[in-house]
Amino acid sequence: MRQVLADQYAEFAAARAGHLYRSACLLTAGDTHLAEDLVQETLGRLYISWHRVTRVGNPAGYAQTVLTRAFLAHQRRRSSKERATDEFPEQAYPDHGDVPLRLTLLEALARLPAKDRAVVVLRYWEDRSIEETADALNATSAAVRTRCTRALGRLRELLGEDLGEYARF
Repeated sequence: MRQVLADQYAEFAAARAGHLYRSACLLTAGDTHLAEDLVQETLGRLYISWHRVTRVGNPAGYAQTVLTRAFLAHQRRRSSKERATDEFPEQAYPDHGDVPLRLTLLEALARLPAKDRAVVVLRYWEDRSIEETADALNATSAAVRTRCTRALGRLRELLGEDLGEYARF
């Protein structure tokens, strides 16, 4: 039985790791190192409780919830010595579309508070309902609606007139 669970976990982790990493990159506003740490922490927590996770109807949603909560916990315990920067390291990336657009959106996401960023990622990147987002954030549906409104308003302020240009993609 243990081997079956281990095999199921390995298959799940291999299939979902890339998606979790992309979500973590959005949550961390492009901090790839922190995103890798969050994914590793998420997969570790899932491994420990995999026997319970398999009984959940949606293990992928459960994993996303664990990732989001790990991100929010990291934001709360962040050391006062750490300083966020808006500069990206110079790296050659494969062409995945409009790089300036991606960088502009990541910069705008980085300027949102952590919980607002989490709401935007869950609602609009993960395409979760308000109730699913509220459950993942351990908040009420009304709080999620308020955060959505506030976060989208802030993004409109940050992106200014260019927002219509980005919406066409």
